[in-house]
Amino acid sequence: MFADFSLPLLLTGFAIAAALVVAASIKATRLADIIADRTKLGEAMAGGLLLGGATSLSGVVVSVTAAHGGDASFAVSNAVGGIAAQTLFLAVADLLYKRVNLEHAAAEPANLFQAVMLLILLSMPVAAMAGPDIAYFGVSPVSLVMFLGYLWGVKLSASVGESPMWRPVETSDTRLDEPDDDNEPDAPVTKPLLIFAALVAVMGLSGWVISQIAGEFITRYGMSSSLVGALVTAVITSLPELVTTIVAVRRGALQLAVGGIIGGNTFDTLFLVFSDVAYRDGSIFQAAGDTDLYWLATGMLMTAILLGGLILRQRQGPARIGIESVLLIAVYACAVAVELAA
Repeated sequence: MFADFSLPLLLTGFAIAAALVVAASIKATRLADIIADRTKLGEAMAGGLLLGGATSLSGVVVSVTAAHGGDASFAVSNAVGGIAAQTLFLAVADLLYKRVNLEHAAAEPANLFQAVMLLILLSMPVAAMAGPDIAYFGVSPVSLVMFLGYLWGVKLSASVGESPMWRPVETSDTRLDEPDDDNEPDAPVTKPLLIFAALVAVMGLSGWVISQIAGEFITRYGMSSSLVGALVTAVITSLPELVTTIVAVRRGALQLAVGGIIGGNTFDTLFLVFSDVAYRDGSIFQAAGDTDLYWLATGMLMTAILLGGLILRQRQGPARIGIESVLLIAVYACAVAVELAA
């Protein structure tokens, strides 16, 4: 479809699609906060399920489209590169939240559990890549385990949010998850849900356009699939997470901000499951390259650092942000440097 487009037209289409994703995500953040209050779902769970899933949709479309076209490296690197980029966005949000370390203020058991679940899900593709080449109908058994593990984890996350067995120590800087006065918590939730669904559709369509144009760049200019996936489409399709995180922080919905990133990353592991189904030449894990595994390891390392920061709850670190944010920036910068030097 885009093969006859000139370079300026390709770049213009790419920019328009990215702008639509960002604009839709800004509106979706506000709606997710309203839905959280009206359904009594809570900011952490709304961020992880509604906002995280919605803002990840464009990335899902990119990975699945690439996998269906036979480019396993593009599909995998887009998924795991997005996880690394989105984790970095929490460090950016921490820089903007001047009062105290964001991970201290947004203490929430559900976010901690989702971070643990994310590490578990990320470990499974590593086993699939390093293990024997086993696939049934072209799909690795690991994909089924990941999908069922995600569903089970969501159920457990809900129970952690509803009936936590422990609570973080409350300090003067802890921001509690309380309904906003202007959100009308007793009002009907149907209209916000319908608008939210329409915005999700816009983000999904934009993701398809981004995937098609990125694929054209790879084919036309001989660019590395891993490079384009991890540092171009992954970052572009992750921009909604950056926008929603910043908007949520400015609104004071800190649990929503942290939950949106962690929940979005957890949902992003399903990119690999869907891509494995779409990839028809066998298990996508066996077809992925060493660079894709490198970005997977980077995502795991950054998630572990974030989890440590959520547990440590340092009030103030160097440069007025938490030490975990400093480490997240350093790890991602090193990963990008290694990718560009490869």
